[in-house]
Amino acid sequence: MMAMSCKDAGKGGNNNNNNNIMDNGKYVRYTPEQVEALERLYHDCPKPTSLRRQQLARECPLLSNIEPKQIKVWFQNRRCREKQRNEASRLQSVNRKLSAMNKLLMEENDRLQKQVSQLVYDNGCFRQHTQNTKVATNDTSCDSVVTSGQVGQRQSTPQHPPRDASPAGLLSIAEETLAEFLSKATGTAIEWVQMPGMKPGPDSIGIVVISHGCTGVAARACGLVSLEPTRVAEILKDRPSWFRDCRVVDILDVLPTANGGTIELLYMQLYAPTTLATARDFWLLRYTSITEDGSLVVCERSLTNIQNGPSIPSVPNFVRAEMLPSGYLIRPCEGGGSIIHIVDHMNLEAWNVPEVLRPLYESPTILAQKTTMMALRQLRQIAFEVSQPSTPNWGRRPAALRALSQRLSRGFNEAVNGFTDEGWSLVGNDVADDISILVNSSPEKLVGLNPSFSNGYPSVNTAILCAKASMLLQDVPPALLLRFLREHRSEWADNNVDAYSAAAIKLGPCSLPGAQAGNYGAQVILPLAQTIEHEELLEVIKLEGAGFCPEDALMGRDMFLLQLCSGMDEKAVGMCSELIFAPIDASFSDETPLLASGFRIIPLDSCKGGSSPNRTLDLASALEVKGSGNNLSGERDVGIGNARSVMTIAFEFAFESHMQESVAAMARQYVRSIISSVQRVASALSPSPNRGVQAPLGAPEAHTLARWISNSYRCYSGMELFKDAGGGSDSILKSMWHHPDAIICCSMKAMPVFTFANQAGLDMLETTLLGLQDISLEKIFDENGKKDMCSEFPRIIQQGFGCLQGGLILSNMGKPVSYERAVAWKVLNEEDQAYCICFMFISWSFV
Repeated sequence: MMAMSCKDAGKGGNNNNNNNIMDNGKYVRYTPEQVEALERLYHDCPKPTSLRRQQLARECPLLSNIEPKQIKVWFQNRRCREKQRNEASRLQSVNRKLSAMNKLLMEENDRLQKQVSQLVYDNGCFRQHTQNTKVATNDTSCDSVVTSGQVGQRQSTPQHPPRDASPAGLLSIAEETLAEFLSKATGTAIEWVQMPGMKPGPDSIGIVVISHGCTGVAARACGLVSLEPTRVAEILKDRPSWFRDCRVVDILDVLPTANGGTIELLYMQLYAPTTLATARDFWLLRYTSITEDGSLVVCERSLTNIQNGPSIPSVPNFVRAEMLPSGYLIRPCEGGGSIIHIVDHMNLEAWNVPEVLRPLYESPTILAQKTTMMALRQLRQIAFEVSQPSTPNWGRRPAALRALSQRLSRGFNEAVNGFTDEGWSLVGNDVADDISILVNSSPEKLVGLNPSFSNGYPSVNTAILCAKASMLLQDVPPALLLRFLREHRSEWADNNVDAYSAAAIKLGPCSLPGAQAGNYGAQVILPLAQTIEHEELLEVIKLEGAGFCPEDALMGRDMFLLQLCSGMDEKAVGMCSELIFAPIDASFSDETPLLASGFRIIPLDSCKGGSSPNRTLDLASALEVKGSGNNLSGERDVGIGNARSVMTIAFEFAFESHMQESVAAMARQYVRSIISSVQRVASALSPSPNRGVQAPLGAPEAHTLARWISNSYRCYSGMELFKDAGGGSDSILKSMWHHPDAIICCSMKAMPVFTFANQAGLDMLETTLLGLQDISLEKIFDENGKKDMCSEFPRIIQQGFGCLQGGLILSNMGKPVSYERAVAWKVLNEEDQAYCICFMFISWSFV
C-alpha cells in the first residue's frame, strides 16, 4: 500500500531498507509489514499525540526508519480515507432510501389515481340512478322502484353456507383472504382518506390513511424500514411485544401448504381499554406466503361459520369480535431494507358497549394510532437500535428497557381489566363514585413480593388490592391533562398514600395506612429512554424525603417510581395518553413484580383543533386562584370545544391479608380524592370563553397590569406596543397574551425574580405562571449575559428604557434560547410609581 509517492531506492546500501528511505525529505513508501503495523496502531488510537507518535516510532522496529512527522501524515491520510468511505456509504444508503421512498410514493399516487377514477365512475352511476329514480317517480311506477331496492338489499347481504375447515377448505379460505388483503393494501377495495393530522414526509412515520364508509373500522399504513422482510414478519407476528392492548396470542395449529407457506389457527385476546367495557377476543386464521414477485405476505381474518374443524367456544368476560382480511405486505428493497404495507380491518362489536364509549370502537383514527402506527413504530425503533448500537439510552430503546415499559403497560392493563382467571375478585363497589375494589391473592401474582420483606420481619401472607374507576371528561385535551399530571404530581398525589404505596413492597408491622405522614420535598425526573419519535418516555421519578416507617420519622428516605409516559403530543389525533408508574427499590430485578398504577385518557371525539404545546404552563397558578383557568379563548383554542375523553384510573397496593378492610378504605378514599383533583385540574384546563388570564396572587389584575405595561412602553418609547389593540383592557390583555414576542415582568428587588409573562414568555422559559416566580433574572443568563445585565439593569431603572443586543439565554429546563434583540422598560402604575421591569425578547427561538 502506498501512502504517497515512492522514494529513490538507489541511494541506500541495504535493499531491505530502501523502500522507506526519504526522497528529498518529503515522501515515503511503506512496506506491507509497516502498513499492517500502522493499521493495528490506528485501530487502537486513531489520533495519536506527538509524544505518542514518537513513542510508536521507538517501540515498533518496523517504524524505526520513519520520522514521526511522516507517521503524523499517514494518520491524517488514514482518517481522511475513513471519513470519505463513511460518507460514501452514508450517501449510498440515503440514495437507496430515497429511491425506495420514491417508488412507494409513485405506487401510492397510482392507487390514488385509481381511487379518483373509481369515485368519478361511482358519481356518474349515482347521478344516473338519481335521474332514473326521478323519472320512475314521475311515472308513478313505485312498484318497480321498491322491487329493485329489495333485490339490491338481498344482493348486498348474501347468505354463505358453512365453510369447510379441512386442510383443503382452510387453504381456500387463506387464498381468498390473501386476495382480499392485497386489494386493500395496494388497491381501492376500501375508500381510504388521509389520517387527520398526518403529513407525509421524509421524517414522518409513513403514509397513514383510514377508512371511510366501510364495514367496521380500517386503517392502512405504508413505509420504509431498514430490516429484512423475514425479520419484519417475525417482529409483527409477535403481536404481544408491540401491541399493548394484546393480552395473549395462542397458536392452536400450524398447517404447511404446498407453495411453501403456512396456515396458522390462532386465538387472540385484547384488553378492554377502560373499566366500562368488556374485553374482546378473536378466532383467527393467519396465512404466511411468498408472492410471485418475491414479496412476503402475512394476512389474517376471523374464522366464522365453519364446520369439520376446531372451534373456540365463547369465553367468559370476553366479546367475540371480527377481524376482516388484514395483514402485512413486505417487499424487499434493493440494497437492503423493506417496504411494508400494513392493513388493520376490524369489527369490534361497538353495540356491546355503552353508547358514550362507542367512538372508541367505531373510530378508524383510534385504530390507526393504537395498532397500525404502533406496528410501524416498533419496526422503526428496532431498525434504529440495530443501525445505532453505540447510541446512549436516551434516544434509543434497547430490549431490556422495552421489556420494562411492556411490563408496566401490561400490569396496568391487568389492573384495569381484573380478569377472574388471574385471581382477581370484586370485594366492594362504591356505587356513588363508581369506584371498584378488587383483591388478588393468587400465588402467581405474589411471587417475588415475599422476598422484599427484608426488614427482619417474618414473611406473612399478602395480597394485592386494586382500586379503579373511569370518568368522562369534557373539553379537556388528553395530552394537556397528562402533561400536567406528570409535571405537577403534588396537585393530585397524597403524600401519605404515596409513601404507603412505595412501602408496599417492603411491608412490615410499621406499614399501617395513614399511620404517619410520608412527606417528600420535591419530584425529580430521571430519564431512562425514549422512542425515536418521542411519543413514549421511560423514566425514574425520585420523590425526595419520603418516609413511611417510624424509623424514618426523623430522617426521610427518597422514594423511586418507574414511570411510563406516552401520548403527550397534542397534534396526534386519536392518540391515547398514559401515565403509568410503579414503586421500585434497590432490590428491583427482572423477577420483581411491578404494582402498576396510573392514568389512561382516551379521546372519544376526533377534534382537529390545536393549541399551544405548552398550555399546561399556566395551570399551576390557575389552580391557586380557585380553579379559574388563565388561558384566553382565542385562536389557540379553536376546535377544542365539545371534545370528550374517558379517563381510567387504577391504583394497586400490596398488603397483609388481615389488613384488607383498612387498606380498601384507604384506597377508595385515595381514588376519590384523585378524581376530585382531576376534576379541578380539568376545570382549569377547559377552554371557556368566560375565563381570562389570572395574575399571580398579590399582584394587580391581569387587565390592569397589561394596561400599565402598554402605557409605560408608549411613555418611554413614543410608540404603541400593541398596534391592533383597542381602548378596552380586555383587548389590551388579549393582544399581550397572544403577542409573538416573549414579554416577561420582573421585580425591582436586589435579586430580581420574574412575576408575570405572556404565553410566548412562558413557552420560551418552559415554565408556568406559578413556576415563573421561582426563576430569578440572573438564572436565565450565562456568565457574559450576567455581566451585561449587571451594568444595564441599574441604567434601565434610572432612565426607564433600554435596548439589549441579541444573544442567548437558558430556559427553565436548561435549553438555550436565542433572541434577535431585547427591549426593557420600567412599568409605572397609575400613581406613576415604578412597579416592575418589563422585558420583551424579540424573534426568539430554541437553538
